[in-house]
Amino acid sequence: MRLSRAAAALLLALSSAGCALESADAGSVVHKRSLVIGVKADQPGLGLKGPDGRYQGFDVDVATYVAGRLGVPPSRLRFRTTPSSAREQALQSGAVDLVFATYSITAKRKTQVTYGGPYYVAHQAILVRDDETGIRNVRDLKGRRICAVTGSNSWKRVTEERKVAAVPVDTPTYGACMDRLTSGQVDAISTDDLILAGLAARGGAKIVNAPFTDEKYGVGLRKGDLAGCEAVNRALTEMYQDGTAAALLNKWFAKAGLEVTTSVPQFEGCS
Repeated sequence: MRLSRAAAALLLALSSAGCALESADAGSVVHKRSLVIGVKADQPGLGLKGPDGRYQGFDVDVATYVAGRLGVPPSRLRFRTTPSSAREQALQSGAVDLVFATYSITAKRKTQVTYGGPYYVAHQAILVRDDETGIRNVRDLKGRRICAVTGSNSWKRVTEERKVAAVPVDTPTYGACMDRLTSGQVDAISTDDLILAGLAARGGAKIVNAPFTDEKYGVGLRKGDLAGCEAVNRALTEMYQDGTAAALLNKWFAKAGLEVTTSVPQFEGCS
């Protein structure tokens, strides 16, 4: 009788554990028939919302490819503007299922979201006005006004990591940064080179060719969605292996003259 009770207790425990695992996995993106994807709306070449309400750019195309590999066609995709300051909250609240929004992987962010990828490794650089001649590298930003986008870590890599005494100017978006740069309200924008290439395409600014960091663009998922993370990583591997990644990088950044990498990035691992 004791053995029967023990066996019954063991079966009940295993059943409960199985149900818990199934329940946890049920919310994964791998089970969704439609997806809401967070992207930027003001970053030319990466995520830009046009007058017709449609989004376009490298991040948008990569997201569409990955969603397709997850079994979700473009007809069942919806893109939502997700600025830097709202990415974690959007995932945690369920407002979006995935984030493809120049979302650099950091240790702090990994405590709040699960990351797939990276799907590209960019490099932090500097954007200045066409007539600027005094800024040639990050050290030349000392005493200069630089854009500090809400929710972004880029400006901190100048003032905190590199210990350069630049003057941060709080700004809500990179689109607004570009307006401030061309109007003379700031002296430079320092962030990922892919972002800067898109902004430079608007005219009136140039990239200083002196990169100083690696920026791993990750796919943001709800914290704990390991099944979704693994599926995203498989899709990204296929994207590089079948030539899609190279074609998209060429499509969006060839005109900027950037040297892009077309080999599969080293993934961080799902956690």
